[in-house]
Amino acid sequence: MLKKLDKIRFRGHKRDEFLDLAESPNASDTECGDEIPVKIPRTSTRDNEELRDPAGPGTVIMASGVQDFNRTESDRLNEIKGHLEIALLEKHFLQEELRKLREETNAETLRQELEKERQRRLELEQKVNEVLKARTEEAPAAQQPAKPQTQANGTDKRSHTVCSRLQKWFCDKFGEYVEDFRFQPEENTVETEEPLSARRLTENMRRLKRGAKPVTNFVKNLSALSDWYSIYTSAIAFIIYMNAVWHGWAIPMFLFLAILRLSLNYLIARGWRIQWSIVPEVSEPMEPPKEDLTVSEKFQLVLDVAQKAQNLFGKMADILEKIKNLFMWVQPEITQKLYITLWAAFIASCFLPYRIIGLAMGLYAGIKFFLIDFIFKRCPRLRAKYDTPYIIWTSLPTDPQLKERSNATVSRRLQTAASRSYVGSSAPTGISKDEDTSRFHTTKRGNFHEVFNLSENERPLAVCENGWRCCLINRDRKMPTDYIRNGVLYVTENYLCFESSKSGSSKRNKVIKLTDITDIQKYKVLSVLPGSGMGIAVSTPSTQKPLVFGAMVHRDEAFETIFNQYVKITSASSSSES
Repeated sequence: MLKKLDKIRFRGHKRDEFLDLAESPNASDTECGDEIPVKIPRTSTRDNEELRDPAGPGTVIMASGVQDFNRTESDRLNEIKGHLEIALLEKHFLQEELRKLREETNAETLRQELEKERQRRLELEQKVNEVLKARTEEAPAAQQPAKPQTQANGTDKRSHTVCSRLQKWFCDKFGEYVEDFRFQPEENTVETEEPLSARRLTENMRRLKRGAKPVTNFVKNLSALSDWYSIYTSAIAFIIYMNAVWHGWAIPMFLFLAILRLSLNYLIARGWRIQWSIVPEVSEPMEPPKEDLTVSEKFQLVLDVAQKAQNLFGKMADILEKIKNLFMWVQPEITQKLYITLWAAFIASCFLPYRIIGLAMGLYAGIKFFLIDFIFKRCPRLRAKYDTPYIIWTSLPTDPQLKERSNATVSRRLQTAASRSYVGSSAPTGISKDEDTSRFHTTKRGNFHEVFNLSENERPLAVCENGWRCCLINRDRKMPTDYIRNGVLYVTENYLCFESSKSGSSKRNKVIKLTDITDIQKYKVLSVLPGSGMGIAVSTPSTQKPLVFGAMVHRDEAFETIFNQYVKITSASSSSES
């Protein structure tokens, strides 16, 4: 401690010689911008008197000097610490800016491109050197012949210069095209998806409708020709087509029609008013787009678009699934017909000339389009019996239909196995299998005939053994509890049965005889309900307003089943009466 005190005593009177960092010329503006307050040591009156007194003790003066020096040193250390922190922060900020600049300039990609260019330059230099070496080797070989060949050498030089000029011209003209064939890695670009907007949605729907209008008009004109909407137009078209096919002018005729259509489109684009259509076009009023839509309007718009997209995707899926099942032998008896037809066409194409095959196909297409389809559309029974393409297409199943058939067959097998085991143990002899299976068909509440108070022979059809979930809307009732009922709908051979899901007596169930139905139609309740609010409206003499079975997911299947069974029962009853 004494040594340290001696050092302090020696340095104490020279502390004013130390430069302050804030006053140093090497300090930057950022480093010295903040003023750091310097603590000035306070001395009491007693200490001042002791310092002023020349006869005072020396120890007091030394202690006060040591204390003052320690305080100034701590202040200087704090100041240096602050400057170091500022310098570290500036370093950190500079590093961040440098990193951002490197990311923006993509220095690495530039380096890679520079390396590629350098390699390319080296390759070109090597090629140039090889060409120069080859020329230098050829030059002495050309100089070896005797002097009489000097004229030949001159012609060779001229030809060489001509060749070099041609080569240079070729490179200048076609070098760019040769560079286009250089293989480069594909760039994977990700398209940005637009956010959902009601205005954008309505605009896209209108664009789709306008874009599909020419296709729909073309299909309408073809169907009008087939339906003989205009007798004179269809007759002229039939005569011209058959004459062109007979003379082998079918392809030139179609090409001429395409050229004629483009010519008419050109005149229409120029402002001519030309209407070349068999079916008169009906101008639909265009609703002006609304600027601001309410929340309910936006919600209804989204529901309408979703319903249209659902129906469109469903139709496309049905078509694709039918084509797939046709070629995958899902229905062997249908695919077998296609298989035999393809073999017959293959053998005919091997032995018969193409002119005869084209004539036969053209005549069949014309007769089928203009005559046979017209007769089949006017006579549905003939079409159901003799129109082979229509029968094949309608009988082809989709994947949901196959799944339902497999589930129905499995449940039927289980029911038959259970009924056989039960009959083998307790049923009396003399009862047929059909009566047995209908006797023991059950629902969630018990046996089917007991729930609906029907005869034991009445049971659900194979399509609706498990029923269709729906809600019965009876608009004749005013009480909310009786107005809507949730339950399951069944169809038997003679009745339409609705089983309510609420526990209670069988009075809440509904049984409608098929012969009592006066009208049956498809109905839409509300889009928010399950199945997009689709339902079936059934009218009977006992109800003022139709009964609506709404919120059905499988509405189309249920409607077809009910309607077919209704037609079957009514036709059977009318034939028995006659």
